[in-house]
Amino acid sequence: MNPRVIGTVRSHLVSREQCPKYGQTSMPPVWIELTPDFEPAATDLQVGDAILVLTWMHQGDQSVLRCHPQGNRELPMRGIFSTRSPDRPTPIGLHAVRILGREELRLKVHPLEVIDGTPVIDIKPDNTPSPTQTEFSSLVNPDTGQAILTAGRDGWQRGLFAGFNGNVSMRQGERVIITATGSAKGHLSPKDLAVVDLATGTPLSSVRASSELAVHLDIYRNQPQAKAIVHTHPPKLLALSLRGEGPLLDLPLFEGRVFADKLTRVPAHRPGTPELAQAVGLASRDFEAVFMDNHGLVCWGGSMIQALGLSEELESLAGIAMTR
Repeated sequence: MNPRVIGTVRSHLVSREQCPKYGQTSMPPVWIELTPDFEPAATDLQVGDAILVLTWMHQGDQSVLRCHPQGNRELPMRGIFSTRSPDRPTPIGLHAVRILGREELRLKVHPLEVIDGTPVIDIKPDNTPSPTQTEFSSLVNPDTGQAILTAGRDGWQRGLFAGFNGNVSMRQGERVIITATGSAKGHLSPKDLAVVDLATGTPLSSVRASSELAVHLDIYRNQPQAKAIVHTHPPKLLALSLRGEGPLLDLPLFEGRVFADKLTRVPAHRPGTPELAQAVGLASRDFEAVFMDNHGLVCWGGSMIQALGLSEELESLAGIAMTR
């Protein structure tokens, strides 16, 4: 049997004796070099993806049918199909890894415990939930997904979200992970996260994205420093805007001036329209916070903590302004 090889592993491990029995988190990442012929098949693989890598363990002994598990001769022999030994009739290795980096046709993955030069024969998305992790889609990096869930809960506890309003997103490579339409931000689960293509807005998951997806996409496209976006309906800032008394945050406070200078205001547009998205996207080039008249507040940051923190600061200042 000669399987079709799609790539080769480049690893620090150079002998079978150096290989651990399973992938370990303490191992350094390794690279998979894909064959140019398969470039179209790898187009959609991105940093953060959970994948299954199938390898051809070329140094395995295909005549072996029974072995001592993990090479421990103190354990009784078992049939090879109940072990993960590389010595087996068809020496296919199955490895659950995550993509940590990508350089054209080179994928940096972890943890992968095979020797240098091992052929790769297939790559598949890993949709198997881990019992030790929240069950995010294979398209969602768990760190990204958890940051969005945490922001939803924290913002709700601080009164920035109410019921089903607002939305939260993060950029993950050339994808955007965003809360689903109609999701309660204080009670988000992995099933409430939609995945879309940044360039086109095309859905990449079955979950329907927030109706304000266009605003998020326009910010990411106009502001390369934006990695996270929080759209809230802060009650104090909204109430202050309805007074119509000059600038939103005109306070004689040193800290107030610092944060007020990050804020701008765009005229009222119907939510979900291209006009609103374009206005906010252009404003985000120069301001980290954009107040949308008759609607709410959008803040972006290099991290979710920065975006949510700015939202909290501005709502706190609005509360002070309301009591003057």
